Amino acid sequence: MTDLDKATQTELEAAAFRVLRDHLAERTDVQNIDMMNLAGFCRNCLSRWYGEAAAERGINMTKDEAREAFYGMAYSEWRDRYQTEANDNQKAAFEQAAAAEK
Repeated sequence: MTDLDKATQTELEAAAFRVLRDHLAERTDVQNIDMMNLAGFCRNCLSRWYGEAAAERGINMTKDEAREAFYGMAYSEWRDRYQTEANDNQKAAFEQAAAAEK
């Protein structure tokens, strides 16, 4: 791998994160439960990690503020617009994945 200075590495990682965030903002058809079932993380995880990164730097950010920073709107608004009720197959896959982690 090319040797990168820490600032450049951080800039590249931040750019990749923004692309992922924007991609997921466009793919509202992809439900969080599907992401959890397939990848083990979802938009809520990403927003939580964002808030944790802020806290590590001494920035006070509530869970709702971190979610809004990631979702681009209040989570309740995103949920009302785009989130669908999980079907039985999605719920079963989620439970199976959770059991496998234990």
